[in-house]
Amino acid sequence: MTVAMRMLNIENKAIRRLIMLIALFIICNQNSAAARMVVLSTAEVNIHYAPVLKNAAREAVQFYRESKVELEETLGWQYPLKPDVILVKNNNDFNRITGYSYIVALAIPNKKLIIIDYSKMGQGPFPFKKTMKHEVCHLMLHHHIAGGKLPKWLDEGIAQWVSDGMMELLMNPKRRSLEDAILAGRYLPLRDLIYRFPRDRQSLWLAYEESKSMVAFIEKRYGREGVLNLLNHLKAGQEFDEAVYKNFSVSVDALENTWQRQLKKRTRFFTFAATHMYEFLFVLAALLTVAGFIRFVLKKRAYKDEEDEDDDDF
Repeated sequence: MTVAMRMLNIENKAIRRLIMLIALFIICNQNSAAARMVVLSTAEVNIHYAPVLKNAAREAVQFYRESKVELEETLGWQYPLKPDVILVKNNNDFNRITGYSYIVALAIPNKKLIIIDYSKMGQGPFPFKKTMKHEVCHLMLHHHIAGGKLPKWLDEGIAQWVSDGMMELLMNPKRRSLEDAILAGRYLPLRDLIYRFPRDRQSLWLAYEESKSMVAFIEKRYGREGVLNLLNHLKAGQEFDEAVYKNFSVSVDALENTWQRQLKKRTRFFTFAATHMYEFLFVLAALLTVAGFIRFVLKKRAYKDEEDEDDDDF
C-alpha cells in the first residue's frame, strides 16, 4: 500500500469517527438545543439549526448561494451536489463535536458536510459569509480533484485565496509566526503539509500562513491564470509534481525554494526597516529641517534682491 493510500485510509477513518461523534452527541443530548435541530431545505443546500437560529439559517442559505456563484465564476467549475450545513449555536458543543477548540468551521468533503460554530460568526475576522465561502471552496475543490492529488496546503491556501485571506482558526497571539519561522529557518516544509496539518496551535497557525503565502506567491509570479491552470491540471488527473512542472517549468522543490528566498528577502527588509525606524525618522526630520532652512535662505535672498532692484529704480 502506498503512502498516499495509507494517508487516505487514516483520513477516512477520522471522517467516520467525526460523523459517529456527531451522531452520538445528538443521541446523548436529547434535551439540548443541538438535539432539537430543524432543517431548512432548498434546492441547493440543507441547513440544520436550532430553532433559535432561524434567521441565521436564512442567512446561511443566502450566503451559500452567493458563495457558490462566486466560486463557480472564480474557479470556472460547477458544484452540482447538495451539501448539509450544520449551524452550532454553542461553542462548547462545537468543540465536542469536532474535537478542535481553536477553529470556527470545518468542511468534510466526503460527506458533503460543513459544520460552523455560529457563536463565532461576526466576531473579529470571521464574518459569516466569508466563513461559508471558505468552507464551500473546500467542498468544490475536493469534488473536482481526486483524493490524494490535492495537497492539504494547496487546499487551504486556495480556500484563503478566494475568501480574502480568511482562516478557519481563532486569533493567533503571535502575529509574526511566518516571518519569524522563515528568518529562523524553522518553517514547515510543504512536503510535510501534503496530507495533514499539525495539531498544536502554533504549528497549525504556521501551516495556514504558509499555505496562504505560497498561493499568493504563485499568483504574483505566474498570475491568476497560473493558479487556475494548476488546479485544472489536477482536476484532469495529473499528479501534483507533474502539474507544477507542466505549468511553471520548475520542480515543486525549486518553486518552494524561490518562495522562501523572496519571503526571506522581504522579511529581512521589513525587519531592518522596523528596527531602524527611529533612525530613519531622525534622518528624515534632519533633512526636512535642512531643506526648510535652505528654502528660507533662498527666499530671504530673493526678497533682498527685489529690494535692491526697487532702490535702483529710484
